[in-house]
Amino acid sequence: MCAAKLEAVGVSKRFYQPRLDLATDVLEEFNLAAATGDFVSIVGPSGCGKTTLLHILGGLLRSTRGQVLVDGKVVTGPGRERALVFQDPALLPWRTVLGNIAYGLECLRTDRRAARAQALAWLELVGLGGFGLHYPNELSGGMQQRVNLARALAVDPEILLMDEPFAALDAQTREVMQTELLSIWERTQTTVVFVTHQIEEAIYLADRVVVLSGRPCRPRETIEVGLPRPRDDTTRQTRWFRECAGRVRALLRGARP
Repeated sequence: MCAAKLEAVGVSKRFYQPRLDLATDVLEEFNLAAATGDFVSIVGPSGCGKTTLLHILGGLLRSTRGQVLVDGKVVTGPGRERALVFQDPALLPWRTVLGNIAYGLECLRTDRRAARAQALAWLELVGLGGFGLHYPNELSGGMQQRVNLARALAVDPEILLMDEPFAALDAQTREVMQTELLSIWERTQTTVVFVTHQIEEAIYLADRVVVLSGRPCRPRETIEVGLPRPRDDTTRQTRWFRECAGRVRALLRGARP
């Protein structure tokens, strides 16, 4: 078995509200391991703690107990080896598309000319060649999310943490973005942890799907997808795809928030 690139070991998270003298357990003894190049999807009931888990994996939030490790080293905060992509693209409105993609590189003190060259390369890779001088308000939602993805990938992360990045898109654009993401992932072999509410999306993208329990959240079952790659629209029509979707649906019906 391959060594874990990213690992959560016994991660628990409790939020305490002093005013109400109320403690809420969101995660409990959560374990997860992803090797280099793995694509792991996470689905669970609404409000079960998926975003909290992703924030802990990204180092934005500390766990109450347990550890997150990258290459066996304990995570103590954000790191350049991990990039997060959220549902809201949160692009800087005063920067052009090219400027938004280059922003992370500039924060890493990359030479300006090199940062621009890398940003241009990612602009082409996400299918937005020719839009570099546009501003975010001149783009559709799907195009903005492509810029968001390019911005995260431009810093060459080893791990990509994605929190329902396509949730706000229409169904057709969402499927296009899923295919684009897989194309990029196949080239980069970045380790991906992808949170989604959409069962078919989780199966289409991932090597395995982790189905979560209700709160306090822990893995309920992990389903090995086992569908061949590369994947396309015909993948969604296979019997195994439909059986996987039915199994995930049944597990989610049994979960309680």
